[in-house]
Amino acid sequence: MLTPDELEKLKKAGEIAAQALRLGMDMVAENVKLIDVAEEAESYIRKHGAKPAFPCNLSINEVAAHYTPSVNDKMRFDIGDVVKVDVGAHIDGFVGDTAGTVEVGTKSFKALIESSLRARDTVAEFIGEGVPLNEIGRAVDASIRKDGFRPIANLTGHEIKPYNLHSGLSVPSVNDNNRTLVRAGMVLAVEPFATNGQGLIRSARPGNIYKIARERPISDPELKEFYDAISEDFVTFPFCERWCSHPKAGQMLNKLARHGILTVYQQLVEMKKGCVTQSEHTFYIEGKNALVTTLV
Repeated sequence: MLTPDELEKLKKAGEIAAQALRLGMDMVAENVKLIDVAEEAESYIRKHGAKPAFPCNLSINEVAAHYTPSVNDKMRFDIGDVVKVDVGAHIDGFVGDTAGTVEVGTKSFKALIESSLRARDTVAEFIGEGVPLNEIGRAVDASIRKDGFRPIANLTGHEIKPYNLHSGLSVPSVNDNNRTLVRAGMVLAVEPFATNGQGLIRSARPGNIYKIARERPISDPELKEFYDAISEDFVTFPFCERWCSHPKAGQMLNKLARHGILTVYQQLVEMKKGCVTQSEHTFYIEGKNALVTTLV
């Protein structure tokens, strides 16, 4: 179980993430630049006493996750876009991770957006100590299919530990027969993805997101200095080129990736290019009940 001080950090991080998400979703509109939304949400997190736990993800239509705008990104939202806004904040490694979906100027995918939201809230009604993980997956699956859509079977929620965004358990959106029990003291991100497509995602082009994968010797002094700086700034959390002050940051990141020191996140695209929606909360398992840390 978390200490009172640790729990306070977790709750504060969740509150900040929730407010940043609301800000980002409210900004999404026709002709607005993606980079403006991402930077505004990230700036809100920093201004309110936390740090981003990962770059603001703005994934559109068939892209389920893992896209953040690049440094000179010119992309703008178009009418009819279905935008997943995914933000995270941390305080001393304690993370609030939350996401929602907004449709730009139309209501063609209103039912699909509500389906992922309803599935998330269905889990909120019963998640707690002693619940088998596959029961969570079964509930998400049943909820989304009842609406006439499919859950993304190979994209899951996750356990969160201090300075470890994706740690330990995966939280399924289908019945995967994993009867591991949820335990008191766990922090779990529950994030159902719903689609009108096949219900599977594949990796596509890089999404401008990086993470330190492993330490290896670096002989180039300039590259070593750059690595030391990002290692200190971002520790184990994902980051992006926009956050790096070095004038040759793009080149440096590419070099580190080629050496296997950095992992590059690929955009995750629905197999049949179906539209995807997402809804996410972070839960702290207090016992038979769970505290939602990412409520506005």
